[in-house]
Amino acid sequence: MPRMNVITASKAKDSKNTIRTLGTYLFPYKIQIMAVLIFAAISTVFSILGPKLLGKIITKLADGLVAYYLQTGLYMDFDYMGKMTMLLILLYFISTFCSYIQNFIMTRVSMEVTFKLRKEISQKMQKIPLNYYDTRTYGEVLSRITNDVDLVSQTLNQSLTQLITSITTIIGVFCMMLSISVLMTVTALIVIPISLVIVNIIIKNSQGFFKAQQKSLGSLNGHVEEMYSGHNVIQAFNRQAESVMQFENINNDLCESAWKSQFVTSIMQPIMNFVGNLGYVLICILGGYLAVKKVVEIGDIQSFIQYMRNFTMPITQLASISNTLQQTIAAAERVFEFLDEEEEADDADQIPEYEFHGNVEFKNIFFGYNPEKLIIHDFSAKIKQGQKIAIVGPTGAGKTTLVKLLMRFYDINSGEILIDGHNIYNFKRNDLRALFGMVLQETWLYNASILDNIRYGTFDATKEEVIAAAKAAHCDEFIRTLPDGYDTILNEEASNISQGQKQLFTIARVILANPKILILDEATSSIDTQTEILIQKAMDSLMTGRTSFVIAHRLSTIKNSDLILVLKDGDIIEQGNHDELLALNGFYAGLYNSQFE
Repeated sequence: MPRMNVITASKAKDSKNTIRTLGTYLFPYKIQIMAVLIFAAISTVFSILGPKLLGKIITKLADGLVAYYLQTGLYMDFDYMGKMTMLLILLYFISTFCSYIQNFIMTRVSMEVTFKLRKEISQKMQKIPLNYYDTRTYGEVLSRITNDVDLVSQTLNQSLTQLITSITTIIGVFCMMLSISVLMTVTALIVIPISLVIVNIIIKNSQGFFKAQQKSLGSLNGHVEEMYSGHNVIQAFNRQAESVMQFENINNDLCESAWKSQFVTSIMQPIMNFVGNLGYVLICILGGYLAVKKVVEIGDIQSFIQYMRNFTMPITQLASISNTLQQTIAAAERVFEFLDEEEEADDADQIPEYEFHGNVEFKNIFFGYNPEKLIIHDFSAKIKQGQKIAIVGPTGAGKTTLVKLLMRFYDINSGEILIDGHNIYNFKRNDLRALFGMVLQETWLYNASILDNIRYGTFDATKEEVIAAAKAAHCDEFIRTLPDGYDTILNEEASNISQGQKQLFTIARVILANPKILILDEATSSIDTQTEILIQKAMDSLMTGRTSFVIAHRLSTIKNSDLILVLKDGDIIEQGNHDELLALNGFYAGLYNSQFE
């Protein structure tokens, strides 16, 4: 069952650097973004002109009504109003069309940036050292590639264009308000400082809530993923109540931070509306006075009120966007932190092709997952080509760690590991690992057909070769009993087959790969005794002429090994073949005899 670590807080520590980094992803689309800016500006400008034209229509209408009221003769300039109306419709149509174009372009850009981010995260996951995953839950990494990237995508797609539109609207509307009346514009601007103070207070209070919300959301994802993957263990140990309690605690934290952040954001609109309404009252009083004085026309008052509403609305939107941007910056920083994680060093030169033999040597190896706490001390051993090496010892002795060092899953603290005299650090990682075939006690199969799972790593193998490997691993007969045979799809957890069958598939996978060096880590631990005997024969045939490392707790399976290394506390305390070690009557003899007493 995966570890149950708590995810660290997603806090934007360096907003400027995060924005700058995000800008590098947007730079290749500078032409498209420029087009978005132009279309957004055109859309906004044309929509801004609408109230001015509408005001002229209302003025003409008012003049006609006043003339009728004063009995000076009904005069309606329908020709003028008709032209203005058609022009108004045309302006709104162009504005809508430009808005559609800008949204289309920006959606495409945001999706491509999102695609690139997810692709880079996926590639990064393959390059990060394993000790990164030792200290983090799967849910944290999943949260970065789903929730955080989605938030960045939504901001690019929606908030960025809204930001452009809001700024353009504020500038354009301000100019139109000045063209109507400077005095009314100054009066309308009185509400701006009040709005800015309110916005500032809301932003300060909501930023912390949004950060807490992202943190809790990541924790919730990690917990759900862990509980789902380990549900059998949870039920077996009757820990359902504790799991539910932990979920409720995390969910409560998420609920608490989420409702606070959403509430603080939601109250912005009614507060800003209240402040805006105060401005409308002032403008109506002043506008009425100026209209009586013939300083402005009646239609201008209507236009100004509409402009004033259009002026306060983008300010509210900018405030809302600022909250979203704070949340997005925190999410983007989490993504970029992951992408900036130190990768496995792989700067070795290409080793020229040579005749592979399979000699392996460990020279004075020191290693610890934590450099301050070594678990392997001064380990040395020489393995000749074609030998079958068994590694035995109590749990925690360093058996599996040893083969992980051999494949450079972890880097040693000091010493040398040589293959045919070549230091493994002189190999490219891919070239080094291509030499090995590994069957682990913990099987791994993915959501695909049985055929593809066996062919994993050897995708150019034919179906006939896959079937031959399955027969050698004694799983062909079982596969043919399935409704779809080799085309049967395994689910994500491969829970629709037994553990033993999973292990047979991984053995067939290694047989098909035909590696130069074999590593078997409790490869038959989940297989029944009768099948294990058959598999052992197949593996013995596969190991013929190959250097092989076998980790086993059942010592009966490694009696025919050429060399047995007995590890205890990271040191080789005994080595030799089975008969030699029994004759020593030491630690190995005690282990062996304890299994048959």
